[in-house]
Amino acid sequence: MPEHAPTTGRSLRSLITSDGELRLSLSEQPLPEPGDGQVVVAVEASPINPSDLGVLLGAADPRELVADGEDLAGRIGPAALPLYRDRLDKPLPVGNEGAGTVVAAGAGAESMIGKRVALFGGSMWADYRVADAGALVELPGDVSTAEGAALFINPLTALSMVETMRAEGHTALVHTAAASNLGRMLVRICAADGVGLVNVVRSDEQVQVLRDIGATHVVNSSLPDFADRLTEAISDTGATLGFDAVGGGSLAGDILTAMERAQPPLSTWTPYGSTTHKQVYIYGSLDFGPTVIERRFGLTWGLGGYLLTNALGRLGGEAIGRMRARVLAEAKTTFHSSYAETIGLAGVLDQATLSVCSRRSTGTKYLIDPSRDRPR
Repeated sequence: MPEHAPTTGRSLRSLITSDGELRLSLSEQPLPEPGDGQVVVAVEASPINPSDLGVLLGAADPRELVADGEDLAGRIGPAALPLYRDRLDKPLPVGNEGAGTVVAAGAGAESMIGKRVALFGGSMWADYRVADAGALVELPGDVSTAEGAALFINPLTALSMVETMRAEGHTALVHTAAASNLGRMLVRICAADGVGLVNVVRSDEQVQVLRDIGATHVVNSSLPDFADRLTEAISDTGATLGFDAVGGGSLAGDILTAMERAQPPLSTWTPYGSTTHKQVYIYGSLDFGPTVIERRFGLTWGLGGYLLTNALGRLGGEAIGRMRARVLAEAKTTFHSSYAETIGLAGVLDQATLSVCSRRSTGTKYLIDPSRDRPR
């Protein structure tokens, strides 16, 4: 390893054992020597995303975690344990994306030393991350490291939703949990691109948040006339594609029903409904309960899962390049993320912090900065 390069660093690990124990720990790990074309990044910012919490906590209730020395420990119930068969007894690194400064490099990548970069691909809740130089995105001078920490998952997911809409022949969207960082990005994208967007939120405060950034159609799912308002907004936009971050409950089915009700009256009645295809993709799990579908929308519909990496594979390299270029160009505007608090790496092992983050609600997104408590 190059002289003065770090040889070890802390890494946050999540372990689920065969008997159902969850153990979260921060341990010193050896760093592999960067090979040709590789670099060592000192991580300075990494967001806590819902996908990270899925790896970190599994099905454990963070409110029931207890301190065990410097670790946090909890339990995975026997009914959920089979879901984690392939990760049992394997301590997993956590953290999908982040940003930092290149502090060492292998042969051919020396010019990267000192540059601030963003990266994606796991193991980011750590002091240091070894990565291929070609996978890094150099941050523009006016984009802070904190601003660059979340330039992959939310921005590319929001953009991929619009790209998927176009690829599948739809013209407008419905999006739930729409006051999130991702939801606000989607509002800005659709406004700029002239795409109709129906935003579904859970409170009047969230309605106002989206109105303030220019959203036209915002529907509060907690109101008694939600179904009628949703149908009216879908009729106005012509939306036939939805992305649901909630997952559990009846919301996905409610959207499909509203899409059917928004179609023009049939000239000849049929029990099979309209021939217009209606599609909802579930991409999140804000509600871990069962997805309830009451079939009130004929037979021309689809319900499926949506994962960013799979979507990128379908969209292809040209679309990915276009999306990444747009994210960098609009990092401080369209794709700006806000955080409730910034914590050190050890702060993740605070039970109260995890309880707040795990709510997965608007205004509870945290940023990790390992340099705040990195040993000198």
